[in-house]
Amino acid sequence: MSRVYTDTIEPRKSTQDITLGTSGETISVGANSINVNTVADKGGNTLWTSDGSGNLSSVNSGLKGALVLLDTNTFTGASSSAFTTLIDSTYGVYKFMYNAINPATDGVNFVLEGSIDGGSTWGILKTSTYYLTYNYLTGDTTDLTYRTEWDRSNETTSLILMHGLGNGADECGVGEVTVYTPSNTTYNKIFNSVTQNYDTYSGATPDTGSSSGQTFVGGYWSTTSAINGIRFSMSSGNMDGEIKMYGLL
Repeated sequence: MSRVYTDTIEPRKSTQDITLGTSGETISVGANSINVNTVADKGGNTLWTSDGSGNLSSVNSGLKGALVLLDTNTFTGASSSAFTTLIDSTYGVYKFMYNAINPATDGVNFVLEGSIDGGSTWGILKTSTYYLTYNYLTGDTTDLTYRTEWDRSNETTSLILMHGLGNGADECGVGEVTVYTPSNTTYNKIFNSVTQNYDTYSGATPDTGSSSGQTFVGGYWSTTSAINGIRFSMSSGNMDGEIKMYGLL
């Protein structure tokens, strides 16, 4: 087998491509890597592009997963976390995943609001359901219950996603909320969420032992206008945590 040793291979003209092998042949590459910023198929369609520092600036949609990360809010001592851009007709479903949500005030609620004017105003009328399942640390009280005091019946009051979060250094809440077709201007806007948190108040009376609480919340905003803003906050005080917004293809 013949070998060619060289440091650089360049085309004769700057606009000319370099072709290795012919159609149907296999080109083998040794143990070393091929370093390029743009990878394209034979038809010239870009598969992905890197900025040269390991960050992908674009990826062909055929290679993407169903969830596309759009934005990340990481915060400490924040009064709220709002997403007021990128919520449009690009995706039919938007999913928000929140992690390590820790309130500054003990026993407060993690709440959600929507906006139809990019966050200039909040407080859209909404109707929702609220189911809670919990188990006290002592193991003596467990339940799956519907909480009428935490649902919403055509109200502008903030939607409760997690109730009674503990503010201890090792206490937090996690979960996700999904908003369906927020840019649609024909139907009301449907949402649902599932959460899990260290709950300092799960039962009908304040709990002295605290508990593991899981909630299931669902409902709709009573508007045919496009929802283009989503805001998370505590019912009182500030919070730490991280929230990621994804688009679902």
